[in-house]
Amino acid sequence: MYLYQFPSSIRVHIAMSVSHLSSEDYHRAGFSNPMGWGAKPALILIDVCKAYWTEGSPLNISANPAGAASPDSMKRLLKAAREGGVPVLWSEVQYVHPKMLDVGLFYKKAKALSVWQRGDERGLNEPMEGLKPGPNDVVIIKQYASAFFGTSLASSLNSMGVDTLVICGVSTSGCVRATTLDAMQCGFRPMVVGSACGDRSPEIHNANLFDMNAKYADVITEAVAVENLSKGWD
Repeated sequence: MYLYQFPSSIRVHIAMSVSHLSSEDYHRAGFSNPMGWGAKPALILIDVCKAYWTEGSPLNISANPAGAASPDSMKRLLKAAREGGVPVLWSEVQYVHPKMLDVGLFYKKAKALSVWQRGDERGLNEPMEGLKPGPNDVVIIKQYASAFFGTSLASSLNSMGVDTLVICGVSTSGCVRATTLDAMQCGFRPMVVGSACGDRSPEIHNANLFDMNAKYADVITEAVAVENLSKGWD
C-alpha cells in the first residue's frame, strides 16, 4: 500500500500493491487529485458469484492471491454497511435468450458469459456464502459491463439520495471499472476499495486501480471504507 502526497497536503490511501513508473508524472500533470466523500454513501457489490472463485470455471480468478482474498474484504465492507444502515446494492448478470442474443456483440468477445445464461447447469451464477443480498437490498439485473448501462441503478441511487458509491466486486478491469466510470459520469462519487476487487492477475488489477484513481475515482483502503460505511449518514 502506498500513501500519495498531493500538493494540497491532503493524503489519500491508495490500495495498490505496486507503484507505477509514471506516478509523479501523473501528479505533476494534475491527475490523481482526491475527489473526497459525500455525506450519503451506498455500497454496491458487482457480480459477486461462484463463477469467479470455483475451480474449473472459465472466470475463476483464484490463481491470483489478491483475487482469491477479495471476498473476505467484501464481507467486511458488507458488515460495516449493515452496521451503518447505509443502502446496499448488488449487480447480477442474467441472460434469458436460448441463443444468447440478449448479450449482443459482448458475446462475440467473451464466450465465458454463458455462465449467466438461464438454465446453465454449472450453477456458477449462484451467490457466494456470506455474500448474498438481504431482503431490503436493491438488486440490479444487467447484461453488459456497467451496472448503470440499461438499468435503473442511477434512478435508484437518486431516489435514495445517495451521493457516494463505494464499489467492490469483480472484475477490476471489467465490470468494476465500467461501473466506476459511469458512476462518476452520473454524478456519484466513486470510492473503489482495491482489496475488495478481484481480477485474473496482479498486473491487470493494479494497472486498472492506478488508472481509475488517476481519472475517475478515489481508490481507497478497506479501513477507510469501513470507517465511513459503519458511521452511516449524518
